[in-house]
Amino acid sequence: MATFDLVFEGGGAKCFAFAGALAQLAEAGHTHRRLVGASGGAVTALLTAAGYTPAELLAVIGEKVNDQPRFATFLDPPRAQDFGADALEKSLTLEIFKQLRVPGLPVVGRALLKALLAVPAYCQLFSLIECGGFFAGVKIYEWLRERLAAKGMSPDITFKDFAAHTGRDLSLVVSDSSEMELLVLNHRTAPDCPVAWGARMSLSIPYLWREVIWRKEWGLYRGRAKAGNVMIDGGALSNFPLWLFTTNPADPFICEVLGPAPPPAANLGLFLDDELAVPNAPPPPTLAQLLGKLRTVQRIMRIAETITVSRDKLTIEYDQQEVCCLPTLSYAATEFNMTDARRDALVAAGREAMRRHLFQGGAIVRRSLAGPPLWARSSQPTARTTQT
Repeated sequence: MATFDLVFEGGGAKCFAFAGALAQLAEAGHTHRRLVGASGGAVTALLTAAGYTPAELLAVIGEKVNDQPRFATFLDPPRAQDFGADALEKSLTLEIFKQLRVPGLPVVGRALLKALLAVPAYCQLFSLIECGGFFAGVKIYEWLRERLAAKGMSPDITFKDFAAHTGRDLSLVVSDSSEMELLVLNHRTAPDCPVAWGARMSLSIPYLWREVIWRKEWGLYRGRAKAGNVMIDGGALSNFPLWLFTTNPADPFICEVLGPAPPPAANLGLFLDDELAVPNAPPPPTLAQLLGKLRTVQRIMRIAETITVSRDKLTIEYDQQEVCCLPTLSYAATEFNMTDARRDALVAAGREAMRRHLFQGGAIVRRSLAGPPLWARSSQPTARTTQT
């Protein structure tokens, strides 16, 4: 039996594969210690740290509302009431009204803007232009709070209280687009930030979900004010932050955000590999089935998919024994309306990938604990292999 520090890559709906991988890891008798996640991986890290077992994770991803996957509600269109007075007043729409030389238009501009926001298509366009995302992200935030409450915690529990309540060391990666800085949120760096908001910030895929503005009541990050800063998807800067565990623990940044180096443990990064086929997966739905015929939405989805799958692939080249590649070929990060059959195939593929990883790399724990740490090894990447 071994104890692992786990890293979950971002990948939206593809993260369902984690449930199968974690189930196999637990059945093999292994446990976990520190947990790190970005974007969709942040949600898995949070739920695992909150005490959700692999079986409970499987139940969660299979949850349905009106015979449809609960996760499909996460692509929720914004509503007019989602935009505050400040956002309306500073909007591009009002600025255009002011510049148009139409008598009386600046006076009636606010009323006209409110009327336009009553039109769903314009409301989404306004959200995209003014808030950086086509969808509101309200439903997924509400769902995160529900999941915390289901484990006996306050839906607004902070990182500090979460660590005290669970005894887990959880870190979520977020990108601060105002200061162009990668943030690692945990009880050391952002003790007063609510963990549900931390996960929601990490999920703010550009152009897909609205950005999140850091609130003053969330306190400081590493002793610095962040109030008013715009937070977006953690995957925009590091979608697979395994480097947090493989960098020399004496590095000042690593030491500050992760604390003093604990006793040695094996590192295990769960990588969503879109080059590996999912056995027995039913055909994927077409874009028309997923999104209708709205070309703007299709374009945004393609951009979001590119962002979530394109970064950090080189990480797996440097030490493959610490990375378990989970097959996700033909699955989209935004496929939240996944059929039961496709979801089950993805979960089964994750389970089998973990089984093979532990079996084929049978010395993984001995290499990780007895051999030199990754940061002390050669920096030359090895040739990539393909799981069969």
